[in-house]
Amino acid sequence: MKIQDLQSGDLLFTADQSDIAEAIKAATGKYNHVAIYLAGEVYHATGEDGVIKEDLAAFLADEDQTVFVYRYPQIDTQAVYLEAQKHLGKPYNVSFYPTAQAFYCSQYIAAILPIFETIPMQFGDEEKPVSDFWQAYYDDLGLAVPLNQAGTNPSQLARSERLAYVGELDD
Repeated sequence: MKIQDLQSGDLLFTADQSDIAEAIKAATGKYNHVAIYLAGEVYHATGEDGVIKEDLAAFLADEDQTVFVYRYPQIDTQAVYLEAQKHLGKPYNVSFYPTAQAFYCSQYIAAILPIFETIPMQFGDEEKPVSDFWQAYYDDLGLAVPLNQAGTNPSQLARSERLAYVGELDD
């Protein structure tokens, strides 16, 4: 699909090859990040800057990612836009534990577009219920891995029957 065909409210799911992206995909599925396109800008929770909005060109500047577009046909874009604005500047939820004070990407999207269920969080790979990557990640945080705690992930959101797949974004 072409950039000019994006509509306000479209969800942008990405897949890239960073270490954390590969760990997320190994545990959950095809996608490692999700954002929403609203009023010509992209809103999402990033590990570097927390909850931000940026222009589409900046979001697409990462040439190592592939972007897939999904649409929620019944979206109230104005209500979602207002909710998205409320959380700008909040920090990134590095622990992935439930909190209203910080957000990871799919947690933010589920908060501003409350059509998604939570599911038991997974951190495994083909070999272990908790992969070596995630064990080291949580060891560094000094926290237990929140295995099976309620949460969300990008691939799970994309599988929602409420969303329609529009296509892979290209220019």
